[in-house]
Amino acid sequence: MDYSLSEELEMIRSMVRDFAAGEVAPKSVLRDEEERFDRSLFKSMGELGLAGILVPEAYGGLGLDAFTHSLVLEELARACASTGYTLFVHSALASAAISMFGTEEQKQLYLGPMGSAVKLGAFTWSDINLELHTSAVRDGDEYVLRGTKAFVTNAAEADIFVVFAATGDDLSVHGCSAFILEKGTPGFVLGKKEKKLGTLGAPSLSLELVDCRIPVANRLGEEGDGYQIASRTLESARSGIAALAVGLAQAAMEAAIAYAKTRMQFGKPIAQQQAVAFKLANMAVHIEAARLLTYQAAWRESQGGGADGGEKDIGNGNDNDNVNSKKLISNLFAGETVMAVTIEAVQTLGGYGYTKAFPVERYMRDAKMLQMVEATMEEQQRAIVRLMSKK
Repeated sequence: MDYSLSEELEMIRSMVRDFAAGEVAPKSVLRDEEERFDRSLFKSMGELGLAGILVPEAYGGLGLDAFTHSLVLEELARACASTGYTLFVHSALASAAISMFGTEEQKQLYLGPMGSAVKLGAFTWSDINLELHTSAVRDGDEYVLRGTKAFVTNAAEADIFVVFAATGDDLSVHGCSAFILEKGTPGFVLGKKEKKLGTLGAPSLSLELVDCRIPVANRLGEEGDGYQIASRTLESARSGIAALAVGLAQAAMEAAIAYAKTRMQFGKPIAQQQAVAFKLANMAVHIEAARLLTYQAAWRESQGGGADGGEKDIGNGNDNDNVNSKKLISNLFAGETVMAVTIEAVQTLGGYGYTKAFPVERYMRDAKMLQMVEATMEEQQRAIVRLMSKK
């Protein structure tokens, strides 16, 4: 398989890289300190078509594939992980769920504004492996939603929320349904801002739903389909998280190299010292491996799976299993890589790495989120073993 980029993809990556360097990076420190997302920045992404990169052309988006999406996220995270993650939640989760599972009416109503960045999306799957804290009771042509949601990224600015709630006696994730909820609906209340370690420029809030009534037409899929909708959406999005991790790791390595080339010790740059040079070399090796795994997974998904013709893979040979295994492996490895690289970047800068005078401490804080947000390392390892065990 060939991962060399076409002229069109090179142009897209160059455009996003220039945008990230000129518009995203300069105020990344300020957004982190103020713990806020810049809505005007999202509008600018919409003008470039980035907000609708996965939205089908029929609904006003670019209709591009997972590989292109990964390239975009990698470049954004290289400038600001929070900004990249905000776009990921909007495009790979919220709008993707509507695109994959929505009715024609829902797609016509929501995907256009979301793809043009007029409306920002959020995805509220925070209850996995827990009992749902939100219920939806049908009352005629409406559902009445009650309960709370935690750790909702984009909530402060989002206009469209994909919400999961229990619709029967089964309060586990397997008894839930999915709904499209619009900001401003009576009974919809924004809760407290979560105090997080990192990705502070992508604030997470809790939601409170107090007898919140929405029409049955706002249900996404059939009643009881919520778990499958969430699972398939999260599975399709895995390459995006890996791409964010690769971009952030690249930024950390570049910061460490820049410092090591100028920091003098014993009359020469510390980059020439074997211990530091080996650190930098190991960073480069692991980042390149993570990037190739991420590109492979995204490329396989873009091709619909199994496109390389009979490649042996873990699992039972099923194309969907093969693609999912690639994404799990790339996600796990990229998460481990970004955590290790950012720690080593802080170590390379010594005491300065622990201060806010340099960006590596922020990179390290942001890295931990990318290592666990879609699923913890242990959950990913269990999923990989399950695929390996299938006959």
